[in-house]
Parts: sequence; C-alpha cells; structure tokens
Amino acid sequence: MGMQFGIFTVGDVTTDPTTGITPTEHERIKATVAIAKKAEEVGLDVFATGEHHNPPFIASNPTATLAYIGAQTEKIILSTSTTLITTTDPVLIAEDYAKIQHLLDGRVDLMMGRGNTGPVYPWFGKDIRQGINLAVENYALLRQLWTETNVDWKGRFRTPLQGYTSTPRPLDGVAPFVWHGSIRSPEIAEQAAYYGDGFFHNHIFWPSSHAAQMINLYRQRFEHYGHGAADQAIVGLGGQFFMRKNSQDAINEFRPYFDNAPVYGHGPSLEDFMEATPLTVGSPQQVIERTLQFHEYVGDYQRQLFLIDHAGLPLKTVLEQLDLYGEILPTLREEFAKLRKPGVPDAPTHAALVAKAGGPTDTALYGAGDDATGTTDRDLDDPEVAEILDGAL
Repeated sequence: MGMQFGIFTVGDVTTDPTTGITPTEHERIKATVAIAKKAEEVGLDVFATGEHHNPPFIASNPTATLAYIGAQTEKIILSTSTTLITTTDPVLIAEDYAKIQHLLDGRVDLMMGRGNTGPVYPWFGKDIRQGINLAVENYALLRQLWTETNVDWKGRFRTPLQGYTSTPRPLDGVAPFVWHGSIRSPEIAEQAAYYGDGFFHNHIFWPSSHAAQMINLYRQRFEHYGHGAADQAIVGLGGQFFMRKNSQDAINEFRPYFDNAPVYGHGPSLEDFMEATPLTVGSPQQVIERTLQFHEYVGDYQRQLFLIDHAGLPLKTVLEQLDLYGEILPTLREEFAKLRKPGVPDAPTHAALVAKAGGPTDTALYGAGDDATGTTDRDLDDPEVAEILDGAL
C-alpha cells in the first residue's frame, strides 16, 4: 500500500447553525460508528479518532470506540488522531493498544499527542508546564514496555516499575506503529525522528509554509539519527474539505458551518481561510487538485487524513461527503502514485512491520507467576510486597 487515505474526527458536539439542532451525546457517539463503517464501505484505508475528556466532545476512551468499530469492520485501519501521552499512564496505553492489536488482527496504530485542552493536565494529576517532558518520558517508557518483557524503570512522573511485564504482549512480537502528531512543537518532530517513528502534521489551521517547515525538520533529523534518507521518513498530513458537484453549492452550504465553527468561526472569511490554509471547499476536481498540491511542499508522504464531520454538520451530510470522497479516491491514488519516487517507503501496516522484523514471534511469558495472584519469587523477595500479600491472603 503506497499511500493511505482516510478521515479523522475530533468528536465535537456542535449545534447545526442552519437548523439550531444539537445532537445528543448518544447520537454523536453512534454517528461516529456509522461514519467509520461508511469510510470502509467507500474504500478508505484509515479511520482515526481524537481524545478529549471535556465537553463539547465525545472522544474520551478512544480504545472502547476503536474496539467497537473494529468488531463491525474488516479491512480499515483504526487509529487515534491523538493519544494523550502526557496525561495517560504509559502502562495503560501499552496494555490497551496491544489488546486492540489482538482483537483487530493488527489493523491498529496510534498517534501520540499533547492535545489542545490545558485543563486536562490537572484532571489527571499532571502539570501542564511539564507537557513536553511528560511526552518524552512517557513515550520512552511505553516503548520499553512493548519491547522488553521484564521492565525495571524509574522516572520523574510516575511510580517506579520493578520486573514488570505488560500484558498482553504485542501481536506477533511487533508493537503498533506510532505516529507523533504536532502542529507547532519542533520537540515532537525531533522525538518522532529520534525513534524513527512517523510524524503527522495536522495541516488544518496553519499555512502550507508552516507544514513544510515542520516536516522538513523531521526529515532532516530522521536522516541525522540514521534511520535512512530524508525522503524515507514516514509523513502524514491532515486536511479539511467540503465537496459538492458544483463548487458554488459547496461554498453556499458550508459557509454557515464555517462562520459558526467553535475553532475558527467569527474570524476570517471562508475565502480568506481557504487561501491561507489547506481547507478546500468546492467541487471534487478542486479537492483533487488542491490535495495533489500538498506533494509540492512536503514531498512523498504516506498518509492523508481529512476532517469532515465537525462544526455541526449533520450525519447525512457527512455520509454524502464520504460518498464523494470515495468517487475521487481512485484518482487520488493514481495521481499520487505517478508522483512517487522509487524507494519511498510504503505506508505502515502490521503485515509490513512483521515482515521487516523477520516474521512473527511470540514474546509472551508463561508461568512467570502463580496462577492465583501472578506473584513471582522475585516479588516475595520484596518485604513490602510480602507483607501486603500476607495480609490479603
């Protein structure tokens, strides 16, 4: 698979400005599932969901959402468009996404991010002033949990681990592919490059020159760390579109949603915003042409995701957008393939990662502890653990 195309959602619950109707949380959650299933139906490769823990969003607990969608789909890769590596315990992330790997036979990956909601930090007992440091330390631990079966660890932001084994182990001995998402933080591009992971630029609110600057930094540092040439780095882009067969119909229909959108509403005009950012509102041909232009300033890349279900757009409209996306998909695949230079890596998949690792392995530990408490002899050597168990049994 040379390049993956898909969609992502932030899960906002927003009033439709044309009708005054606000969907319930239940309706928006069920709509997310319908949108993901439709994405697979029209031939898309990826569905991704963000992570928010506050109104007006329903995107908390993305693991439950992805597992539920995974049970009702067969081919589409399911991902996060943000996993809050800063405020979610890396031990929990390691367990959750390895479990989803097994449930979905490997068609899952995830994107690390810090989110855009400052108050989330104290909600989970963290300090926003340590945001970058949390992202760096927590991700280092997550990788260790996935690659080592007996983890001893000590850091600044959580209790130490001694002889800890995360279960289940990653499917086939290969951890889910990780993207690092950022709009504005060069430290995150550096982190992605250091590990040889993917870098995803949201590509929504900022001009193309900013996207090019961030991605070029990542490519240069990817090469610096010895993972390959700069054009072999794994890049993903976000984006937004609204399509109708006739471009003026698209503009007329989308304008009230744009004008009242919580993020950029009551600001620049739709036309000014389209000129300044990658937002495309128009005909299918205009969306094709604009999307192909991304290649001019970021080069060959592996994943293109669009945001199409925000700002109060009703489910019926979003599903119509997906039908139109499905219609232009063959052209996008064909044209990007023509632009692609030889030797550029394909988009990451579980099968490709397993092949790169030399085939599947089973890294689980069996019989390491007793089958009642999981306690090992090493645990009993710790007086504190032994005392606790003595009182509990």
